[in-house]
Amino acid sequence: MQEKTHISRSGQTMIYLKQCFRSFVNDKGWKIFISSSLIAFLICLVTSERMFKDYDDTRSGAFALICACIWIGIFNSIRTICREKEIVKREKRTGLHMSSYILAHLLYEAVLCLAESVLVTMIVRVANLGHFIQNGILLLPTVELFITLFLVMFSADALGLLISSVVKDENTAMTVMPFALIIQLIMSGMVFELEGASEIISYFTISRWGLNAICASADVNHMTLFANDAYQATVGNLLFLWGILFVFAAVYGIVAVAALHLNMSE
Repeated sequence: MQEKTHISRSGQTMIYLKQCFRSFVNDKGWKIFISSSLIAFLICLVTSERMFKDYDDTRSGAFALICACIWIGIFNSIRTICREKEIVKREKRTGLHMSSYILAHLLYEAVLCLAESVLVTMIVRVANLGHFIQNGILLLPTVELFITLFLVMFSADALGLLISSVVKDENTAMTVMPFALIIQLIMSGMVFELEGASEIISYFTISRWGLNAICASADVNHMTLFANDAYQATVGNLLFLWGILFVFAAVYGIVAVAALHLNMSE
């Protein structure tokens, strides 16, 4: 790609966005939808028939879904930038803006996550046909679940882009990936009771807010005598939880731009 100095940032974004979709077609990227669907199917296979009816079963099932979406999201992008770094470094010298490059990938990953979220939501809806959420807080229950799963998946995807921007190569990225997943798992507040520093760290995890959003939509507080303020089935709380997840994605994207800019300057 030549003469990037004469192409606007938005123009560069569109060029790289089209390149992402071409790579998806040429590399048979549709195969990723098979793995996403299989993961969702396996999750639904082991969740209880009391999901969305019983407090503990709903929280456990929601946690499994959130972990699956985080895995799918991170795996979508964890190697994306690593394998292109030499190309990006060369093209940066000809005027490529890192913000345009990252934005193009974020837009592409958003479309990918949208499609994957639709598949996962459909599978969850069908698997829980007889005992799904009866009433939504703001929208139809299925739509609320879809939005939550999408935001969790996209936030994790943006985290994957950030990791890919920081590390040197694909092997390092895949080594870091399990640690990122473990942090999401143990700091969600579902597996362990968190106190002190661990509780503070949990506020910076995608899993905590995603779990809270599903539990709020399912109104799990009406399934137990011990109501949790984080699970309040109110429009304000649900929008707040969605907003937090969106902020995660935005922050990860911004930090990825800064990290990639520093790496390309070395």
